[in-house]
Amino acid sequence: MAESKFAQFITAKKIDPRRILSASRNLEKFRPEDRAIKLKKRQGKVEGADAAAPKETRKSRSGRPVTDRTLTAAIKGAKLSGPAKTRLLRAVNHLLEQKKQGQVELKVLF
Repeated sequence: MAESKFAQFITAKKIDPRRILSASRNLEKFRPEDRAIKLKKRQGKVEGADAAAPKETRKSRSGRPVTDRTLTAAIKGAKLSGPAKTRLLRAVNHLLEQKKQGQVELKVLF
């Protein structure tokens, strides 16, 4: 069976799958500033909220890193959801940036 595009890419760039898991865990970790963003968004939706108050436009992290199961599915070429692909892309781009290489687009990986 042929390797998936993702498997070929990480082999060509010499990226260890364990590093992808670790990078994703650090990138997607839910932090206090994310909780503050969610709180402001929730408070802005409450009825009777001040319409003139500034709305929260930033997006919080998901708090859901790439799992071993997701990574295995990507290497095998199984179907993945859009958010899972995006999380993998973010982790791979972070590792490429550390290696001083250019970032890639989603189409290159999947």
